[in-house]
Amino acid sequence: MMHTSPSTPGGTPTLTPPPPTVRTPMSASAVLWVTLAVFAQESVWNFYDAQVPEQLRQYLTSAGVIGLIMGLDHSLGIFTQPSVGFLSDRLVRRRRGRWPVVLIGASAATVPFVLIPWAGSLPALVVCVVGFAAIANAFKGVTETLVSDYVAAGNRSKAQGFIKAGVSLTIIISSLISLLVVDRSLRLAFAIPPALMLIMLGLSWWFLGRRHEQALLPEQPADGRRPDESDFASPWAVLRDALRSPSSPALLLMIGIFCFAGMWTALRSLTTPYATELLGLTRGQAGGLALPGAVAFLVCVLPIAYWSDRIGQLRAMRYGVALFVAGLLVGFALPTLPGTVAAMVLSALGYASFAVNALVALWNLAPTQKVLGTYTALYTIASSAGMALGPAILGTTVDLTGWRCMMLNAAAFAAVTFAVFTLMARRAPGRDTAPRTSAPHNERS
Repeated sequence: MMHTSPSTPGGTPTLTPPPPTVRTPMSASAVLWVTLAVFAQESVWNFYDAQVPEQLRQYLTSAGVIGLIMGLDHSLGIFTQPSVGFLSDRLVRRRRGRWPVVLIGASAATVPFVLIPWAGSLPALVVCVVGFAAIANAFKGVTETLVSDYVAAGNRSKAQGFIKAGVSLTIIISSLISLLVVDRSLRLAFAIPPALMLIMLGLSWWFLGRRHEQALLPEQPADGRRPDESDFASPWAVLRDALRSPSSPALLLMIGIFCFAGMWTALRSLTTPYATELLGLTRGQAGGLALPGAVAFLVCVLPIAYWSDRIGQLRAMRYGVALFVAGLLVGFALPTLPGTVAAMVLSALGYASFAVNALVALWNLAPTQKVLGTYTALYTIASSAGMALGPAILGTTVDLTGWRCMMLNAAAFAAVTFAVFTLMARRAPGRDTAPRTSAPHNERS
């Protein structure tokens, strides 16, 4: 894994090879309950993305305005997550850890979500939609940070593989609720996802969070502090420390996250019109093009996570981005249905390698384990900004060059990400070939 050197002149962290230490096993039960917690909140988000646009269409005819409102779920977290993540970092070594933030946030977000189908006017509906997005985004990153409290640094890529595999199943849950309940009772349909979220988060807390003090890792002691750890007075102090230099590895990684998250979201957003315009498919057939890639992601994300654990996160992400670019070039060279399917599969596999490693890589750049929640907010800022701007950027290139060049344009933008990771590798000599290891600890679940 990537480490930072706190003694670098000027205070800018640099990547250094990790010291050889003893590997310890990953706690399967801890990963299971953290996966359940992340799965719980993502189930609500998937149903939100699937049904809220249709709810807005009752009052709005402009797809642009609907997209603007839906885009709030990517942008609101930029403003709320640094502070909430910093608060969770302050709580992590206490008796209940980050769990109060997650449980209180989930309970509060349930109220506006359940009220969405009850809204009888556009202003009321927008208040419910924005209210849910603001509250749910505030604690979303905190839930994702839970894995760092119970899984040692050397095992976090593997843990992320299990979490991403579990999250990919939320699409099935959302689809079943839409298929079986929405047409019969819209109000019931909007009540089911938050109810499941509260139940699953409650189970996760009961079996894992209730014994938080016993499960803390040595990197996050319940009292005392390590000599190389410094306290930060505010989340903005953490952000300034991470981004103080244009050559900061955290800044470089955030640029890479911004570019890749943006192009992945753009590809997902524009594949359906691409297929209808260029391949002559129907809307339903074009929408189904995402299925082969989703299946490939689900099947391969765990092997990729274990493979990443052996070769290192930075190298795995570079290979993933290279595979993503290769898939897009295949789609450009073969603008046919088989070629497009192959492009979606290869791109999904490349994204899987990025998805399981990007957040962990950013955690490993933190100057102290005490600010991992705030570093999760850095990931959210970069990925959310990319998700918000990526479709617009790629769409603009399509307006200029036509649908035939869409995948080539996306490949060009994704190549920027590969260049960023290559630059990071050159500034971390020996890192790419260093095996992943972790310090010994007594991990309890």
